[in-house]
Amino acid sequence: MEQKHNQERTRAAWLTYQAVEMAVAAAIFLVGATMMADALRIGIGWASDGPKAGYFPFRTGAILSISGVVIFFRAFFGKHRNQAPFVTWVSFKLVLAVLIPTVLYVLVTQFIGIYVASALFIGGFMRAIGRFNWRKVIVVSIATSIMLFWMFEIQFMTPLPKGPLESLFGY
Repeated sequence: MEQKHNQERTRAAWLTYQAVEMAVAAAIFLVGATMMADALRIGIGWASDGPKAGYFPFRTGAILSISGVVIFFRAFFGKHRNQAPFVTWVSFKLVLAVLIPTVLYVLVTQFIGIYVASALFIGGFMRAIGRFNWRKVIVVSIATSIMLFWMFEIQFMTPLPKGPLESLFGY
């Protein structure tokens, strides 16, 4: 029974630990290579008054890049390659159900302002995930945005990104 359960988990796996280790290693390498390239641009040598601005960032980038290569090769060729599932499709879909709306929220904020975007974001989650009725969704999402506006714009006097709706009210 246990073996059958493990086979089902492996079959449902979308991503293995080995693949994640290799992807993270590649990202670490790219960060290091970017640091090195930028450090080269501003100078990595020694000046009359000490090291140039890129001296230490270049060496840090080199350490990161070398580490990324070592991690990648250990994950790809190593003796203990981990083929266990890192995430299954079911779990990944749950992550995407939060990640995609959050990315859209950040993007939409630039065009319609944070308060309207927040009302849509809160209302969308309440309706889609919480299955609340429309009246409750509308009341809570609008009331929350109004409270946030009152708190940040009026009480704290901290301007946040606004859109066309706030412009209609003179803000």
